[in-house]
Amino acid sequence: MKKKILKITVTAFSVATLFAFSALAADDTPAQCQQTIADFQNKDSSLKSFMDNSSGFVVFPSVGKGGFIIGGARGKGLLFVNGAAAGQATMTQASIGAQAGGQTFSEIIVFQNPGAVSDFKDGKFELSADVSAVAASEGASKSAKYKRGIAVFTLPKSGLMVQASVGGQKFSFEPLVPTGR
Repeated sequence: MKKKILKITVTAFSVATLFAFSALAADDTPAQCQQTIADFQNKDSSLKSFMDNSSGFVVFPSVGKGGFIIGGARGKGLLFVNGAAAGQATMTQASIGAQAGGQTFSEIIVFQNPGAVSDFKDGKFELSADVSAVAASEGASKSAKYKRGIAVFTLPKSGLMVQASVGGQKFSFEPLVPTGR
């Protein structure tokens, strides 16, 4: 019985890894981020104003997530400050609990103040289970509330994941290197 559970867990972790790496496969991140912003703002026209009045936001065009008991997710995106890309961001998530399946989704994290942006850049930022995401839909940003200086919006892309687990998202940031002429 233990071998069967181990085999199922290893298979599920492999599926999670496949989803995570498929999300990273294409590396046209700037264009994907712009398209993701447009997709979110098409779902919720008031989100543009919410983002414009923020100190910055990070866009993850495609996050791959999967698991069975043990799960994981990974996505790559860009941090925008004052409307311009400031650097690359990577999100990694681990979870444990009742969960099965795989999915991809897009995520935008909006920062309320410069301190929250600074914490993100300095690696002092992670999302815990008590921060909930708002599914993008018309008017969702009007009722969105910042919690500890952030608001999180998600937009499902594909797949199905049933989950009642505990986990958190961790982030890394790498500033963009200016290109000289």
